[in-house]
Amino acid sequence: MAWFRREKKPVEKPTPPEERRVRTEGMWTKCEACGQIIWKKDLETNWNVCPRCQHHFRLSAVRRLELLLDDGQWIEHDGALESTDPLDFMDARPYSERLREAQQKTGLADAILTAEGRLQGRTVICCSMEFGFIGGSMGAVVGEKVTRAAELALARRLPLVIVSCSGGARMMEGAISLMQMAKICAALGRLDRAAVPYISVLADPTTGGVTASYAMLGDLNIAEPGALIGFAGPRVIEQTIRQKLPEGFQRAEFLLAHGFLDAVVHRKELKQYIASALDFFLA
Repeated sequence: MAWFRREKKPVEKPTPPEERRVRTEGMWTKCEACGQIIWKKDLETNWNVCPRCQHHFRLSAVRRLELLLDDGQWIEHDGALESTDPLDFMDARPYSERLREAQQKTGLADAILTAEGRLQGRTVICCSMEFGFIGGSMGAVVGEKVTRAAELALARRLPLVIVSCSGGARMMEGAISLMQMAKICAALGRLDRAAVPYISVLADPTTGGVTASYAMLGDLNIAEPGALIGFAGPRVIEQTIRQKLPEGFQRAEFLLAHGFLDAVVHRKELKQYIASALDFFLA
């Protein structure tokens, strides 16, 4: 009968079964294009580009500046500007609540960062949009910061680089957001007349009022591979014209082939490409 007796005392506090498992949740991601499972740290090291198919995932505004500016160093301008909810707007939730949530989530005051730094040794003014902040939408603050960036570039005769990644104008600010298009275009017009270079980089996605204004007004308009670029979405266009759209419609490669862009450049080559373009413009 000794065979059936427990000779050793049981462990008083056994490790719960859920803690015995290796925790891997949130450490892997799946490529949207090829289905490859990628270790997130490897993806971040590779600037959010799939190592298998070269699909470009989105980059945050801060990471974008780290990619473009030397040593990841810059001076931020107008960082304290934030929306005052001018229309006291409410849909499913108050707009003020959405703003606070986006600020906590991204650590930014609004959907764009304006920075001054060096790109391959040349001082530039660089704006970088954050899609994670209410879809990178353009409200009064985004419009004001882009306008101020253009005015600063003009005053100091520094090249301007804007990286767009946006769902368009911010509907919670109504006509106020639409007014930003004209204001920014006027500032960029003054920059153009002064022959100060402006390079526009279009990341995935760049749509709506941002595409209809400053994103397409660069002396050089560059897109990342596979970026969705357009004003209205494909579904809206199909419903309007009642026709099936061509394959790849509104993707960067399609737009390049039809003369809407100047270049499609891989993310890892983007900094050198912009530097070479500035050397050409300022020679």
